[in-house]
Amino acid sequence: MKTTPRVYVSDRISRRDFLRLSGLVAGLGGMAVLSGCGPASQDAGSEEAPETEQAVTLGDGATLRVGMEAAYPPYNWQVEEESEYTIPIDNVDGAFADGYDVQAAKIIAEGLGMEAVAVKLSFDGLIDALNNGQIDIVCAGMSVTPDREASADFSDSYIDDDIVMITKSDSPWADAKTFADLADAAIMGQAATMYDDVIEQVVEAEPSVTHLTPAETVPMVVENLSSGAADIITYSMLSVPKLLETHPEFVELEMEDKFEGSLMPDNAAIAKGQEAALDEINEIIAGISEDERQEMWNACMDRQPA
Repeated sequence: MKTTPRVYVSDRISRRDFLRLSGLVAGLGGMAVLSGCGPASQDAGSEEAPETEQAVTLGDGATLRVGMEAAYPPYNWQVEEESEYTIPIDNVDGAFADGYDVQAAKIIAEGLGMEAVAVKLSFDGLIDALNNGQIDIVCAGMSVTPDREASADFSDSYIDDDIVMITKSDSPWADAKTFADLADAAIMGQAATMYDDVIEQVVEAEPSVTHLTPAETVPMVVENLSSGAADIITYSMLSVPKLLETHPEFVELEMEDKFEGSLMPDNAAIAKGQEAALDEINEIIAGISEDERQEMWNACMDRQPA
């Protein structure tokens, strides 16, 4: 789905260009110096100087480097052909990124007057890459948590997901309703994500459950369930329909026991100390309607690799 430019985006860019070209900020600074003597300057000094709008930029102000793992469909994945949905992967020759995060990043970049490129990194290295200047923003199916918020600033969410559990339709746990019903099951999630963290809630309720070593990517998690290395996996609620279409032998557990704190907003992250940029990113995200978000998600579900 190709996004449609918003009027407020072009307005914001034109104001920024005007400030940059006119030297308004520098001019106001010079006026303050020249008026620094005599009674009139004292009267003027008693009033606060009017605020002027500052240009909002990330990185070099032209190219928005977007960190993601490019291996987490439908949020983000790697493809070899360019399309209207993709952005180039800067550190992988001839490769492009697609996915829901990519569509959101394109809208954010457009709103900031920049061009988006992906930087492919491990998920657990994204915040460090943000803070060492390797990337400008994270759009990677990442949810804000207290630990992450201590190291980066997070935007409002651009879609909200939750965590469910998947097993094979013929498994002993297919009809489970409570955590106690999962006795003796081996459960796997994705490394360095809430999909792995929430499994401890099951273990606390039913100690016979085995919390398996997490897999690095979602496809690897799914493969472990398919091969029988895992009895149950944790998975994205929004992604279940496509998973069950691809793997009709899987079923979603209809649980009465729910994970606590499992709601997963998809938030963008930027390095701390860029409040103006964060405000503008939130304004851009607020301009994406719920219908547009769902339309982008459905389209990504249809395009994502099996």
